[in-house]
Amino acid sequence: MNASLNHESSSEAIILKDFSIWRISACLFKYVYFYFSPALTLSMAHVLKTLNSWFWWENIWMPINCTWADFVDRDGLVFPKPQQLYATIPYAFVLLIIRFFIERYIAIPLAKALGIKNVRRVKPQPNPVLESYFRECSRHPSQSEIQGLAKKCNCTVHLVEKWFRRRRNLEIPTVLRKFQEAFWRFSFYFASSIVGFIFLYDKPWFYDIWQTWVGYPFQTLLPSQYWYYMAEISFYWSLLFTLGIDTKRKDFKAHVVHHFAAIGLMSGSWCGNYVRVGTLVMFVHDTADFWLEAAKMFNYARWEKTCNILFFLFAVAFFITRIILFPFWILRATLYQPTFYSTTPVIAYFLFNGMLLILQGLHIYWGYLILKILKKFIFSKDLKDDRSDEEEEDSVTDNEEESTKNGSKNGCGSGKHLLNSSHH
Repeated sequence: MNASLNHESSSEAIILKDFSIWRISACLFKYVYFYFSPALTLSMAHVLKTLNSWFWWENIWMPINCTWADFVDRDGLVFPKPQQLYATIPYAFVLLIIRFFIERYIAIPLAKALGIKNVRRVKPQPNPVLESYFRECSRHPSQSEIQGLAKKCNCTVHLVEKWFRRRRNLEIPTVLRKFQEAFWRFSFYFASSIVGFIFLYDKPWFYDIWQTWVGYPFQTLLPSQYWYYMAEISFYWSLLFTLGIDTKRKDFKAHVVHHFAAIGLMSGSWCGNYVRVGTLVMFVHDTADFWLEAAKMFNYARWEKTCNILFFLFAVAFFITRIILFPFWILRATLYQPTFYSTTPVIAYFLFNGMLLILQGLHIYWGYLILKILKKFIFSKDLKDDRSDEEEEDSVTDNEEESTKNGSKNGCGSGKHLLNSSHH
């Protein structure tokens, strides 16, 4: 009985001790929160206010003797405002909704009409040993590694190879999924090219690049320019939002850099009122891209001749717009011509042109890839997108799988064999 009382007393002591520690911790947290939180909040607010004032310093964005007060709408003149860019985020989600309906109700029926089927891939039977090796070691094990795994799982080498082949295929989007993505990008680039031409064909700066700087920085914002910018920035935001689920290609990092550079470039040109030249940059880019997406769609449908013609047209459009027009027309207008209108370039001049030069670097990189594909096509008549992983054929039939299964309960064979025997 004494032992029981001593045990209860010790338990109560432990509970009281834990309760005391909890109370002390709560009191300390309460003291820190009430006495230091206002100071930290004020400090952070001061830092953010300082950074905000530095970022929007007039000397960064506009010529000397100009202030933000000069860009208040007046006398029928409307100027771009930085806070309007916040609207591109909800617009991006609107585009994602539009994309969902276009891919589901237009792209899928079109793919079926072109002969693309929704192939259901065979999933390999769950196997902790092979799954762990696939994730942590290698997706493409060597022959000796496959033999070691076969012994560890007590199954044949053939079945281990088949398991890895099917497991790798699960990581690759289906042809239908690739077609849907290409159709969405084609739809946007084609529409934006047509709309961009409609917006620009009657503008003097579309024919005379010098007109992009006439009256700068007090150039009024047109409604067409507003919606052109909102649509383009929102589109690239939507592409960033879906990077994790879209088809991942070998130039994935280049695409991430391109999307951020495009958003930064368009946002910066909006804030500095470089809208006229900005619309020209967007138009030059979109007019080549829809040819590539069209070529991809017919490539997925295995319309080889149509794909080859479209890719050739894309290559021609790419080199004309990105390798000739962009550096010798656009970059000339942004690097050289502003010096005639201002003897002291502002910081935005260097930021704007820096991002344009990054884009030109990406153009050269992609131009190199295009030349490689064209060279391969000319000499081997085999045109394909080297940036994509190809699905591996699953040549082993289910009957072969049954005939090679093993009697071990942990192996790749047995009643619950490693590989799923469902049909493609």
